[in-house]
Amino acid sequence: MKHELPKWVDYGLIPLLNLITAFLVAGLVVLLVGENPVKAAYLLVRGAFGYGGGIGYTLFYATNFIFTGLSVAVAIHCGLFNIGSEGQAYVGGIGVAAACLALDRYVPWYVTFPFAVLGAAAMGAAWAFIPAWLQARRGSHVVITTIMFNFIASALMIYLLVEVFKPAGSMAPETRTFEAGGQIPKLDWLFNLFGSSLGGAPFNWSFFLALACCYLVWLLIWRTRLGYEIRTTGINPTAAVYAGIPPVRTVVIAMLISGALAGMMAINPVMGDQARLQESFPAGAGFVGIAVSLMGRNHPVGIILAAILFGMLWQGGAELAFDMPKISRDMIVVIQGLVILFAGALEHMYRPALSRAFARRQVLSADQAAREGV
Repeated sequence: MKHELPKWVDYGLIPLLNLITAFLVAGLVVLLVGENPVKAAYLLVRGAFGYGGGIGYTLFYATNFIFTGLSVAVAIHCGLFNIGSEGQAYVGGIGVAAACLALDRYVPWYVTFPFAVLGAAAMGAAWAFIPAWLQARRGSHVVITTIMFNFIASALMIYLLVEVFKPAGSMAPETRTFEAGGQIPKLDWLFNLFGSSLGGAPFNWSFFLALACCYLVWLLIWRTRLGYEIRTTGINPTAAVYAGIPPVRTVVIAMLISGALAGMMAINPVMGDQARLQESFPAGAGFVGIAVSLMGRNHPVGIILAAILFGMLWQGGAELAFDMPKISRDMIVVIQGLVILFAGALEHMYRPALSRAFARRQVLSADQAAREGV
């Protein structure tokens, strides 16, 4: 009989064991190339958290992963696997760029910012609508349709950058650089409060937007009627129908929210770093969001922690590849893949043994209580 584990085991201990296992296996890979795994781990952590600029880059990457992790999590709560966060983030960049190009010369950034947020969310949601409708009304699997829409988004972006957004006389497929009214300021002052320096890291105000979205997602999923309907549909669609929950509406709304969250990821790199819309700016963040969501147990708090972990791997991995030439950037991808493997595909590796241990402990406690009662 399956034994239900305590929440601290399910949400804390098992992810920790999976992470430790991933890094132990990664250490063997480092040994195989002739490097010291302990030194590699030290360089990885130092590159991510050892100085202000490293922390800034780690949190900058984590901001992207929070948005895409939340996007995947909302869909999973409804029983959907949204593989299209990458494409939805890509298209979300169009909404950000449109707001910045229209307003950056006339208003300060904090006036442009809410329009960019709305534009990014609207474009991301719009890109998720057709896969959502096809899943809800026609039974077309959302995994397949969202993957296809990733490729369509890439082609659409190239067309728009070359034919629509590119300034006259420019050879690069990108928009013009935004003026100050289209650029989010960095959080230098925050690091200065702690006697540190942000350096060249593009860590900016969109991090707080990501945290606000975490709170709003928690509020939606666990404190609203719509969230209850989403979770019920995800757990048991048949029971949801019997309870009077409209499946088509619930699936479409969940995917629209998921797409909007993915679209908002574009604010961080487009408005907070590059100050222009460029090709391939998501840089795989949509796919990393899948691992972040799985490792964070689809809960906003877990997603924040998992996003920081992957931000550490992104930033610390770049520093590690520089300090240890034998460890290439491809090997860093291998380490990231191992974390994804153990956090996702092999997530149940430790669960059976832990379930048996806690079940045995429960039986022993019951026997002891019975003896004491006698």
